[in-house]
Amino acid sequence: MKRSGSASITPNALAVLRRRYLRKDASGRVCETPARMFRRVADNLAEAEKRYDPRADVQKTSDDFYALMAGLEFLPNSPTLMNAGRELQQLSACFVLPVEDSLRSIFDAVKQTALIHQSGGGTGFSFSRLRPKDDPVLSTNGIASGPVSFMKVFNTATEVIKQGGTRRGANMGVLRVDHPDILEFIAVKQAPHELTNFNLSVGVTDRFMEAVLRREPYDLIHPNSRRRVRRLSAASVFDRIVRAAWATGEPGILFLDRINRDNTTPSLGMIETTNPCGEQPLLPFESCNLGSINLAKMVRPGPSGPMLDEEKLGRTIRLAVRLLDNVIDQNRYPLPEIEAITRGNRKIGLGVMGFADLLILLGIPYDSDPAIAFAERLMAFIREETRRASVLLAGERGVFPNFPQSIHAPRGPRLRNATTTTIAPTGTLAIIAGCSSGIEPLYGIATTRTAMEDLKLAEVHPLFIQAARAAGIYNKDLLARIARRGSIQRDMKIPKDLRRLFVTAHDIAPEYHVRMQAAFQKFTDNAVSKTVNFPETSTPDQVRRAFLLAYRSGCKGVTIYRSGSRDRQVLTCANVHYC
Repeated sequence: MKRSGSASITPNALAVLRRRYLRKDASGRVCETPARMFRRVADNLAEAEKRYDPRADVQKTSDDFYALMAGLEFLPNSPTLMNAGRELQQLSACFVLPVEDSLRSIFDAVKQTALIHQSGGGTGFSFSRLRPKDDPVLSTNGIASGPVSFMKVFNTATEVIKQGGTRRGANMGVLRVDHPDILEFIAVKQAPHELTNFNLSVGVTDRFMEAVLRREPYDLIHPNSRRRVRRLSAASVFDRIVRAAWATGEPGILFLDRINRDNTTPSLGMIETTNPCGEQPLLPFESCNLGSINLAKMVRPGPSGPMLDEEKLGRTIRLAVRLLDNVIDQNRYPLPEIEAITRGNRKIGLGVMGFADLLILLGIPYDSDPAIAFAERLMAFIREETRRASVLLAGERGVFPNFPQSIHAPRGPRLRNATTTTIAPTGTLAIIAGCSSGIEPLYGIATTRTAMEDLKLAEVHPLFIQAARAAGIYNKDLLARIARRGSIQRDMKIPKDLRRLFVTAHDIAPEYHVRMQAAFQKFTDNAVSKTVNFPETSTPDQVRRAFLLAYRSGCKGVTIYRSGSRDRQVLTCANVHYC
């Protein structure tokens, strides 16, 4: 798979790389080019080949890894790009830390969080094991302050730690819906300055969701004694979650029973939380390294127009799985407990970006039944190829050490990796690759993105410019109109077929957002990062219907965002100055 040269890096990509990824000298000046960054990462990850075969052609493997990344066909998660071949050498993006019901455990987790954030990772926590507010503490004759108060300690610690000098940490906080403090948890982020370094999700159970549908009460359970504390109306609590999400975008929902039905090593424990963006459910102390294939690069000419290049995609998957497995060996783990379970399960999460671009290239509108069907076929192909690649690696290197304790033993596929697929949001990775994010639709035809807290990046989608030129409508007046509006649906000067193809997040009904997430989830081992976008005029009832559809359609979680519901947005469509 060796290729010469590299794909062109856009000005926005170069700005992001210079800010966060490229090596700097002692005075803070960038002293690395994108090509040298890719070579640094490729050389470092190829070294793992010698662990399994002293005669391995490490240079060839490095060349293959380099070509994959420099061609912008695949990129590993950000910590790998930042740290591989450098002093830090911490390569994983996702971590989950346990928080038990003792001060020692809580503050051990705070310390561990600081070390992980310093190294470039994000952390997820379940606070469901902590005793509720005002509960007696017999050892001190005091009373407990509850999970939310301790979350504020984690939030403050995150605030003062800059990740490896490059980015601020991110956290996921989960509380089970049957915890006695659940109402406080649901409401806490309605105050705009609370827990600003946390994403919050309520961990709901099938029992709770069925009680919601039947309009029945459910029990709040003390996490230590397991006794019923009180009963609440499930429908009323669900309504509070809906209204809070409508107002601020938080909390989201995690469907814990759905997640644990895909837990490949249930004998090692139950999964209680995820990484900060929700796509990676993990056991306590587990970490995972992710990577994403740029689907916009997986297209070839066909007899009736562009088509998915399955042969190229298959080759890319096989090499990407090898690269991600090598990351596990090359990683320098921040804690011995993390190293033990990560090496024991060897989870990887290969996903995609550029899906919206791929649909445009194939002429398929995002919000259509053909797009949903295509997504299912695509992800089924990717999962099958990742598992085949993992089986081949297991033949070379052995199955993951915890395989005998997994659901795959004794007669399942003999896999190198306990999981192989994850759909990540790919925020900055998509900027580097010059493609659309994850499986999201285009946010706007013209957008201004805030990256890394203060870097403003403006763009008119290049495929639209290409299509507008082909249709003979490209001019400064057109650019001025879409710069003001973002969407093109009301612009009758643009041909109908282009308006139908270039739909944006807010042009798409929430039902199609959820259905697309469910289509990918059907064939994804871990979970799917996807935002269900709502226009500012949406109602809480529309949010409620989206949550219920996500539950019924097999999603592992759901996050909604109603435009304008927060003071600060990462993506906006208005006032893109290009003319």
